[in-house]
Parts: sequence; structure tokens; C-alpha cells
Amino acid sequence: MRLMLHAAFLFFCTLAALPASSQAETTVRLGYFPNITHAHALIARNMAAEGKGWFEERIPGLRLEWISFNAGPSAMEALFAKTVDLSYVGPNPALNAHIRSRGEEVRVVAGAVRGGAALVRGKNSSLATAGDFRGKRIATPQLGNTQDIACRHWLSKAGLAVTMTGGEVSVIPTPNAAMPALLARGDVEAAWTVEPWVSRLEQESGGTVIFFEPPERSLTTVLVSSRKFMENAPDLLRQIINAHRELSLWIQEHPEEARQRVAAELTRQTRRTFPLDLVVHAWPRLVFDDAISTADFAFSLEAARDAGFIKGSPDISALVVRP
Repeated sequence: MRLMLHAAFLFFCTLAALPASSQAETTVRLGYFPNITHAHALIARNMAAEGKGWFEERIPGLRLEWISFNAGPSAMEALFAKTVDLSYVGPNPALNAHIRSRGEEVRVVAGAVRGGAALVRGKNSSLATAGDFRGKRIATPQLGNTQDIACRHWLSKAGLAVTMTGGEVSVIPTPNAAMPALLARGDVEAAWTVEPWVSRLEQESGGTVIFFEPPERSLTTVLVSSRKFMENAPDLLRQIINAHRELSLWIQEHPEEARQRVAAELTRQTRRTFPLDLVVHAWPRLVFDDAISTADFAFSLEAARDAGFIKGSPDISALVVRP
């Protein structure tokens, strides 16, 4: 018995001597898109690949599992399926998911990026106004994503009938990576997307931007949490949000290194050299801002209603939470 007690004593002494991160590790699943407008995620992943993760260094015991998505609706489906805990996402998918769940599942906990979205016409096109697009085709990243809804809203404000499957203008959900070739061939007359794809359409397809979404009125990227994660791990969520806010400030204060890390991470993930000059070209169009309020969603709500994705005047007072 004395030997057993001595062994147990040695075991617990050894355990107590271990670093906190060795004793307990918490995995958080965080969604994002491989876009410049998700620079927070790209920079954090790039730092983590070098063994100095932004979030991990500030939150002992944290292990981030990064999950990539092409567009917002897919990320929100993952949130519903409980395969992600948090995600960087556009405002409209977050808004739609909140309303769809009757305010039960989705909470916006921080802002991230404004700006960076635009409508780009083809090289030989003379299209200039919304009215010019009658009978034309516009590519958007995914049905119901932020740029898709903004596009439909812009067209409907000009008096054009736009439906989910047709109307006077064909709005065609298209993966971002396929847009440059489609625009160059003339298979679509224009594309409404977000950086870095706006810059790629300009540089690779000879496209011309004819409309920028004003950053001051429209969000591009926010950070959302599932309600379950918020309730089960409130302290951890606060730590993640604080680290996110610090990262926003770091991006503002270190633009050159931030751009380099974004390009390096996109290169690492795609296994193809991502041009730094493309990131530099897109950067001035982005505003990195972690502030957020329910009022920021006024335009997103109006656009989604006009595009037919939302009916009536749903209550979104519980959408934004600042833990």
C-alpha cells in the first residue's frame, strides 16, 4: 500500500509539473474562406504554420482546426450541423441563418472586414448601369451569399425582374475560381465577387470594375459563433474575440507584413504561387474593422428582402452579441 501511495504521489507531481497546454487541450473548429477578405484567418494560419499561431499564443491550451469553405451558405450549413463552432463569413449568410433558425443558432460576435466587393464587366463590354444588364448574365459566388444578394438587390433597384432561376437578368452562381475563364470567354458578361477575385478579373481577364460596394454601408466579413459554443464556452469565446480584435489592430499597423502573410498563405494552401502584387492591388479596397452593431445589418436585411431571400420584417435584435 505504501508503495502504491508513493507511486500515485509521484504521478500527480509529474502531472502538476507539466505545462498547462500539455494537461488540457481544447479544440475549436473555425471556418473561413481562402479570400483576401478573410485576411484574419489567412494571417493566423500562416503564423501557426511557423509555430507561432496568433490565437494559440494568446490562449493557452487552444488548438484551432481550420475548415475552408467556398462561400457563406456552406459555412452556415456547417454551423447548423455542428461541424464548426465559429466562422468568418459574409453578413447575408449570417443574417439568413439567424432568421432561418428563428434567432436560436447564430450570433455575430465581431466585425472583420468592410469593402472589397465589386461588379466587373468583361473586356470588350460597354455595360455601365444596372439597366444595361437586361438579357445579360452575371456570375456570383453562390446562391444566397453576400455578393449574390447584393447583385440581385442592385438589379431590382433598377426595376429589373430577377428571380432565383431567371428573370430579366440571369444571375448564375459560379465558383470564384471559374469566373476569370468564363468572363474572358464571354460566357458571362460580368461577375459580382470579392477580393482577390475582383483584382484577378481585372488583371487576368481584362475586366473593368463598374460598381464598388461602398464599405461604409456594407459589411464584407464578420465573425459568427454558434449559440451552443457561446453558452458552453463563454470565457474561451471572449478570449478568441479579444485575440481577433488584437489581430485587427495588428493588420492596420503592419500592412506590409500582413499582405506578405496573406500571399504566402494563399500560396501554401493552393500550392501555386499567389502573386503578392495582386494582394497589394486589392489591399486599399479593404477596411479592417472589428466593430459591429445590429445597425450594420440594415443594408443586408434590405437587400435580402428585395432579393426574395427574406420576407417581412424579422426581429434581428439578438443577432449581434458582444460577449
